[in-house]
Amino acid sequence: MVEGFVCGLDGKGMDNIDVLVKDTKISYGQIVKTDGDGYYRATFHLHNENLGDQLLVEAKGEQQYHKVEFDPKDLESERKVQIHFGTACVRDVNAPPVWVWWGLGGTAAVVAGAVGVKRIVKARRKQGQKRGKTQGKRKS
Repeated sequence: MVEGFVCGLDGKGMDNIDVLVKDTKISYGQIVKTDGDGYYRATFHLHNENLGDQLLVEAKGEQQYHKVEFDPKDLESERKVQIHFGTACVRDVNAPPVWVWWGLGGTAAVVAGAVGVKRIVKARRKQGQKRGKTQGKRKS
């Protein structure tokens, strides 16, 4: 599988862009389109004899060549190559969405805030109790 992102100068993914992916040794290729995030994926059946073949990937008039590399003994793992076009748009497609990280960060902030408030209240109560004992002793 060949996958990646196509992004503009602003780093945002470009929608509906044609991406040509071609094995130059066997002259087989396909054109796929990017989705709303600028992501594309082309699936090839790479066999052991394709090891070392040159892939041509073209998008927005830019061409990139990539040598097919994989462990020919590994028959379980998916043979995948990532090729990106543009700057600041490289994303890990297998990573959780950004909202998950923001949600975890927000949750951590709320928990830390609650713990902090609890400690402050506890410390003030202790301080108040000490003052009460001290004031009681002065009156006697």
